[in-house]
Amino acid sequence: MKVIVGASSFAQADDAPLRKLEAHGIEVVLNPYKRRMNADEITELLQDADGLLAGLEPLDETVLKNTPRLKALARIGIGMDNVDIAFAESQGIRVSNTPEGPTQAVAEMSLAALLSLLRNLISFNNDLHQGRWDKQIGSSILGLKVLLIGYGRTGKRFGDMLQALGAEVMACDPNVSDETNSSLRLVSLEQGLAEAEVISLHAGGVDTILDADAFSKMQPGVIILNSARAGLIDEAAFTDALDKGIVSQAWLDVFWEEPYQGALTKYPQVLMTPHVCTYTRQCRLGMEMQAVDNLLRDLGLGS
Repeated sequence: MKVIVGASSFAQADDAPLRKLEAHGIEVVLNPYKRRMNADEITELLQDADGLLAGLEPLDETVLKNTPRLKALARIGIGMDNVDIAFAESQGIRVSNTPEGPTQAVAEMSLAALLSLLRNLISFNNDLHQGRWDKQIGSSILGLKVLLIGYGRTGKRFGDMLQALGAEVMACDPNVSDETNSSLRLVSLEQGLAEAEVISLHAGGVDTILDADAFSKMQPGVIILNSARAGLIDEAAFTDALDKGIVSQAWLDVFWEEPYQGALTKYPQVLMTPHVCTYTRQCRLGMEMQAVDNLLRDLGLGS
């Protein structure tokens, strides 16, 4: 059997997932481009493939209808927006993902980014490297009003971390109707936008949530965090909100086009990281091993 790896960083943290595939006699073809592949590139690689360990490459009907031997598609990660699941299943392609794997790593990165913004770590470091000794007052998480848009695995883990540090956490999620954690408030989106000092996105789906109307409901100086999906934020409305001071600072790990070279690169108050929330040794190994196990199962090779 032949398996294509779409994820560009597969087995970089640990080669155990690769060795497990090879132990089953599988021919493994790694991503030759070391970046996210486009539709033509992944289609060409999948022509004689039995399985795919998927990253974020497009896997829509146009691609999948040209994969005559493909039997299983295992996404390394949670998001499935790049996969036409219904069409894949209609073609007899078994589809899986690794929903548990990224939770801790993404929550940790979100907390690190928020602390960096609140305590001015990036600007302090830059100043000292340029010979400036400039002290500024920052903010603490204690008493901070944080709105989590999306309260699944990652949103809940991040919320638990924030509450442990004394934040007042609100959550907006249409799929959550009863929460036993009495210190968490479930709110409507409109109510949360009006109260929040920090808004962190952890929602699924592809619909835009933070558009011009949403930004108009926020209090001035809000901080935006996005580790989920770029499309949850309208880019033009976001830059307008930065210009108007509605958004004072932000952190983004996901972008509308990657690699990103857009308008936000001109805003020093926006902390940007290159889609690396899951890039810890523990997270990558856990997700990759789970995806390999899923793929072996769906190819009828056990685990």
